[in-house]
Amino acid sequence: MADGLAQDAAAATEPQEGPVGRGSKHDSAPKHVAGEALYIDDLPEPAGLAHACLGLSTIAHGRLVSLDLAAVEAAPGVLGLVTAADIPGVNDISSTHRHDEPIFATDRIMHHGQPLFAVVARTRAQARQAALLARAVYEEAAPVLDVAAARAAGGELVTEPLKLERGDVSAALQASPRRLKAAMTIGGQDHFYLESQIALAIPGEDEDMLVLSSTQHPSEVQHMVAQVLGVGSHAVTVEVRRMGGGFGGKETQSNLFAVVAALAARKLRRAVKLRPDRDDDMIITGKRHDFVCDYEIGFDDDGHILAVDAVYAARCGWNADLSGPVTDRALFHADNCYFYPAVRLRSEPLRTHTVSNTAFRGFGGPQGMVGAERFIEEVAFATGLDPLEVRRRNLYGGENRDITPYHQRVEDMIAGEVMAQLERDCDYRARREAIAAFNRESRIVKRGLALTPVKFGISFTATWYNQAGALVHVYTDGTIALNHGGTEMGQGLYVKVAQVVAQAFGVGLDQVKITATTTGKVPNTSATAASSGSDLNGMAALDACETIKARLVAFAARHWQESPEAIRFRQGHVQVGGREIAFVDLVKAAYVARTQLSATGFYATPKINWDRKAGRGHPFYYFAYGAAATEVAIDTLTGEYKVERTDILHDCGTSLNPAIDIGQIEGGFVQGMGWLTTEELVFDDKGRLRTHAPSTYKIPVASDRPRIFNVALLQNAPNREPTIHRSKAVGEPPLMLAISVLHALSDAVASLGGHRICPRLDAPATPERVLAAVERVRAEALAG
Repeated sequence: MADGLAQDAAAATEPQEGPVGRGSKHDSAPKHVAGEALYIDDLPEPAGLAHACLGLSTIAHGRLVSLDLAAVEAAPGVLGLVTAADIPGVNDISSTHRHDEPIFATDRIMHHGQPLFAVVARTRAQARQAALLARAVYEEAAPVLDVAAARAAGGELVTEPLKLERGDVSAALQASPRRLKAAMTIGGQDHFYLESQIALAIPGEDEDMLVLSSTQHPSEVQHMVAQVLGVGSHAVTVEVRRMGGGFGGKETQSNLFAVVAALAARKLRRAVKLRPDRDDDMIITGKRHDFVCDYEIGFDDDGHILAVDAVYAARCGWNADLSGPVTDRALFHADNCYFYPAVRLRSEPLRTHTVSNTAFRGFGGPQGMVGAERFIEEVAFATGLDPLEVRRRNLYGGENRDITPYHQRVEDMIAGEVMAQLERDCDYRARREAIAAFNRESRIVKRGLALTPVKFGISFTATWYNQAGALVHVYTDGTIALNHGGTEMGQGLYVKVAQVVAQAFGVGLDQVKITATTTGKVPNTSATAASSGSDLNGMAALDACETIKARLVAFAARHWQESPEAIRFRQGHVQVGGREIAFVDLVKAAYVARTQLSATGFYATPKINWDRKAGRGHPFYYFAYGAAATEVAIDTLTGEYKVERTDILHDCGTSLNPAIDIGQIEGGFVQGMGWLTTEELVFDDKGRLRTHAPSTYKIPVASDRPRIFNVALLQNAPNREPTIHRSKAVGEPPLMLAISVLHALSDAVASLGGHRICPRLDAPATPERVLAAVERVRAEALAG
């Protein structure tokens, strides 16, 4: 590489003038506001389009004895049926290749709402009505529905558990001046994306199949469709321009809908669309894993944690799906920002007769972190110390205090600085005194305040997913087409990568055309997940740009008789020695000289490794940090509460786009707040999900947001690793800032017992749970 280009490449990881670092609007924002952004269900329908609907089981556990579909087939408008017998390939869409996820059940029924068949009709309404006419006969068995029942039934696991251990935990617990043992329940969460699952399959010549899928993982959908149809991956093209939300719920869960649409399209030789009703979507698809965390903690009178022994047991559902890596990541984050001198963490991924739980923003990390903050709270109330002080005393840092339970060294620990700055900025100390005074005078309404930190590891723990590809075309008019393997679900990935490309060539953002993600342009892509979208795809796009720039530099050096070192891509022009040449003029001249103006790019994350069997490695490239301080008010007569104020300071490194990042922080916080407060998944004793619509499943609304909501980005804190422009991931970490809401509620309840009784407030902290905690703390305070 020429020295000049090497300098340009190095500079690409540093802040500079140009589109990068500006708060550019989301590329689809005007179209969203105008209702012009096209989602799959908005696209013009192909001639002869048919609609599919899934027929679902009505029991949670048992055996399918017979299935009579005669009435379904005879229903008005019905064009055909799709069953397991119509599958030319394999009846399996297991993302972990365990072969434990059939498309259609043929014998065993493992959860209520499990697909048995699909019906295809001329209209969606006809298909839905026909699907209800099936006559299924079952041998019903008692379902296992939660962690307690799974343990009582013998504790069958869906995948191998993980153990992380460092130090002699038994000896450390034995030597600890104080010990306590308890358990915590952490609820699940539905993704509740605005756009439901949807797929449109269009058969082509030979065995070709085009699938438009609302998916975070086009390559996996491609491979699943291919294996089910019994064809090579080269015969299947999967495309997605945008999703109406994903949050992890379209990482593996989209496979079913794409595969069924493709099967129907292949059988009927016509385009088929499958879009489930919201109720069916919620009944069929997996959720955030709910956990029970059993823990024992050793500590001293000064609030120092000396030993932690914890088991994180998860309701995983009927098949493995992603439960292995999700429960692994829960353990990876069971330390949050805290050093445990001796620690043993174990996962327990339990099989239940419920939907198979799956990826959800944070991917197990939030559940692990909620446990870590409970450990802190237990110690604080046992010792009478301010929980913030206990958090500070247990932070990573200092001699021999930088090794995680998975034996990775924490090299970029800035949580203490973030917490200290937020403590000052939100006036934590004065407000805490004011709240204490208020609570002394107020008999019914009690206030609480909590400041909690976040340390979230960035990278796929499945190391091979930490790679990305991109394709960049420069046209002779100076415009640029960009394609990469990342998918856009509203998070702003497309505009961020476009900013990177515009910056690289020194052109305006309007000269870069964002094109739909498709497996036909960039193959073998990773899911847009693990908060890695910008890190991976931004660097892959930059690599493609640098390849083209190297060719342009070589041409310009020959053409104008300048050294490569004298050629620089500036904002608005290219500096060639003493000349300033418009980018378009350079491109035209290079084209005439037969210079290739298209390139692929590739990036693989360095430094990472993970040995799961040993429980050791360096699974994360870096950590993203943040902190939130939240104040709440609770009504001790009803358990109702309001979030009065939240202050957030979050670490995005050198932000690629502050406007997008702040939006992600605000949205992530509110989604996390919903998970920990109002969003409750309820299954009845037959295994039927009873909260399968917005009438019964309560996501936060606009009036639930903090009345005062202050969000700031940490300044002058570039990523120490050479990520794209020294930025940091921002998709998942902000969700865990909402843990401050749970602990502010706990703080308010604890005021009833003089902050010496741990409320042990489980999540979600619904008003019913808050009221129960109020009554328990009052009773213990009176008894004590």
